[in-house]
Amino acid sequence: MVDFTMWDIVRNLLLAARWTVALSIVAFVSGGLLGLILLVFRMTEKRSAKFFVSTYVQIFQGTPLLMQLFLAYFGLALFGWKLSPWVAASLALMLYTSAFLVEIWRGCVNAVPKGQWEASASLALSFRQQLQYVVLPQAFRISIPPTVGFLVQVIKGTALASVIGFVELTKAGTMITNATFEPFIVYSLVALLYFLMCYPISLYARSLEERLNVRA
Repeated sequence: MVDFTMWDIVRNLLLAARWTVALSIVAFVSGGLLGLILLVFRMTEKRSAKFFVSTYVQIFQGTPLLMQLFLAYFGLALFGWKLSPWVAASLALMLYTSAFLVEIWRGCVNAVPKGQWEASASLALSFRQQLQYVVLPQAFRISIPPTVGFLVQVIKGTALASVIGFVELTKAGTMITNATFEPFIVYSLVALLYFLMCYPISLYARSLEERLNVRA
């Protein structure tokens, strides 16, 4: 057994937590951009576009994130696309995140009163102009609390990236446990670090909801 001081354990977990934060940011930002594109397709009148987005959402919401990570890392390798754990985890979490965000945002768009659509249509605005100048600004205000709240799910989802060898907080905890044989101490610290990352975001989402007087 390797002699680790408490500071050694905490320091190594903090170093690994940087990658949890980095992966969460990459997944959330890239997933948000993809989700916005999918939302526009979802709101069009083209049935083929709606069908594509609906199928996409059902696939990535209806299958475990763990399976998606396996397919991104091991499945694509069968076709000659050998991805690093970082790229595979980023890809899987981006697709997973976009599938949930597009539905969150679609609900927020639908929450905009139909009178707003009718009023903008009476001004002879195109569909793009209706979205850009009338609907999306109002939907954006409604969407802030649930979007920020979903970030907590993304952070917790990064823990599954450990199964494909990506060394984030959970993987580092397992490695340190194997070296120290102190699972209770190590995993308690891992849980504490996740709590310290997620709880402030949950509080912020709740305060935004109260401040904007909307319900997620």
